[in-house]
Amino acid sequence: MKRVMAVGVFDLLHAGHLHYLEQAKALGGHLTVVVAHDDTVRQRKHEPVTNQEFRRRMVAGLKPVDEVVVGNAPDVPIFDILPTINPDIIALGYDQEHAEGSIRSALAERGYDGIDVVRVEGLSDDLDGTRKIIARILERAKSKEA
Repeated sequence: MKRVMAVGVFDLLHAGHLHYLEQAKALGGHLTVVVAHDDTVRQRKHEPVTNQEFRRRMVAGLKPVDEVVVGNAPDVPIFDILPTINPDIIALGYDQEHAEGSIRSALAERGYDGIDVVRVEGLSDDLDGTRKIIARILERAKSKEA
């Protein structure tokens, strides 16, 4: 059975997240999801709307997911989580800014050249991202005020 690892923030869980995890699960038999640590989200993206424990619980409730862990704090190397999860495949979301080639090279440098990196397809919906959903809500609220 192939072990798949998917990573993300999963802030304000939405259809795009479910689609990503369904596609990741289809790549193997066991799906472990790494939910980003709050401090990592703050450092790399934005202030999370929901905290890491809430996001972990929400993702754990999704049907395709077998296991969920909170990722390392930003001061811990990102690849340090691999021995714990031991994935055969790392599934990347369509909108994640990671370059597959760079990840493969970094994995090989660390002795993980047996791990495949696969980018999954996006959802063909215009509200497939947290920031898009927030923008739509704000847009609608603003138009109602006018």
